[in-house]
Amino acid sequence: MTHLNSTFAELGVRDEIVRALAEDGITHPFAIQELTLPLALAGDDLIGQARTGMGKTYAFGVPMLQRITTDPERDLSGIPRALVVVPTRELCLQVFGDLAKAAKHLSAGDRKLTVTSIYGGRPYEPQIEALAKGVDVVVGTPGRLLDLAQQGHLRLGGLSMLVLDEADEMLDLGFLPDIERILRQIPDERQAMLFSATMPDPIITLARTFMNQPTHIRAEAPSSSAVHSTTEQFVYRAHALDKVELVTRVLQANGRGATMIFTRTKRTAQKVADELAERGFKVGAVHGDLGQAAREKALKAFRSGDVDVLVATDVAARGIDIDDITHVINYQIPEDEQAYVHRIGRTGRAGKTGIAVTLVDWDELTRWEMIDKALGLGCPEPAETYSSSPHIYEELDIPTDARGTIGEPRRPQAKRAPAEKSTERPARNRTRNRRRTRGGEATAHPEGTAEQSAPAKDDATADTAEASHSGPRRRRRRPRKTAASAG
Repeated sequence: MTHLNSTFAELGVRDEIVRALAEDGITHPFAIQELTLPLALAGDDLIGQARTGMGKTYAFGVPMLQRITTDPERDLSGIPRALVVVPTRELCLQVFGDLAKAAKHLSAGDRKLTVTSIYGGRPYEPQIEALAKGVDVVVGTPGRLLDLAQQGHLRLGGLSMLVLDEADEMLDLGFLPDIERILRQIPDERQAMLFSATMPDPIITLARTFMNQPTHIRAEAPSSSAVHSTTEQFVYRAHALDKVELVTRVLQANGRGATMIFTRTKRTAQKVADELAERGFKVGAVHGDLGQAAREKALKAFRSGDVDVLVATDVAARGIDIDDITHVINYQIPEDEQAYVHRIGRTGRAGKTGIAVTLVDWDELTRWEMIDKALGLGCPEPAETYSSSPHIYEELDIPTDARGTIGEPRRPQAKRAPAEKSTERPARNRTRNRRRTRGGEATAHPEGTAEQSAPAKDDATADTAEASHSGPRRRRRRPRKTAASAG
């Protein structure tokens, strides 16, 4: 992602917003922002399409804040003037934080502009009190927004701006019916913007129903690779019983900074976080079995650098937007190619480079082959790799004396919080059949995955067997490194 020549001031952004952004170190817009601002400031409806990490928040946030504070016919009154709908709590907090920073010098008439966040997993009372005091911009998740609107606490009749952010994620999480119910409660005369990384047919249909001749803006050429060119990908076939050892070596690579580790299941996320903490790594966890306060604590520690490894499931990681992640590790491969692109897109952002390491277990090979084919990565059969394999030290720049522990055991951040009720749905009950062999290796019968209905689709996938695959090992085949660099 590169800065362009224009400044925010040259694009017509008012001085108060320019000053607030400059105080946060932001002076030049990114591509999606420069393309969007002139049209959005003029009041046009827009569809913005850009990958994760391209600067979409200020692409809609700056014109939204400017238009509601410069409307000659309406002063700010405390009745919401702008609504931003996002799919997850984490993204809600991030967008809220960005808008609050950009708006800190804004006012209209005698009223200073106020922004608030509305999301599930937190008590209703503080959010109801904030709305009662008067709010100008609301950022929220669909379920809680709809609840408060139906109870009469959130008034949608005064909106002049509507934004749907990460629309494809809301589709994946099953929020489209809630979105449609919200749309029925807002005025017909208002400006609307929709932002999405991909444009599946249901999103296009939705846009046609509530937008007025929108301009479709892409921040990159339609032919651009789905995977980020600034992220280098490595794929290895790894043994389940050696995966944690392998991860500890990757975490000791030269130049390794903030790192995200992805799992498909909540149980595995906590297990990996606990094991890494026992080995001395500064690690936190974010998954659906943790209460919202524990998740926020882990994210805060990760952003501040108190922990530099974050283990997360796909659902819990949606909306985590941090520019300085150097490595992404896929401990378990995702369900499909879109989830893979979203995962590795956490690194190689804001003009920086990154590394993505994917560990493919024997029983995941078929799914990996589908992902590899869909994205054209050129690595359908990754090389068999262990924590002692020389090639991984060379390819990932790992010191040859790296071992499985780095110091005294640590207490993992954001440990399970049973006292706080999670709003994500629990996984279905299932029967496990395990036995031990005389050699001491545990054999497991892999079970079919049991997905729940959205919104906790990925978190609720049944845990895959953590034990070794009993089938014959396949010969190592090169290349290990994908043909296409990704991101």
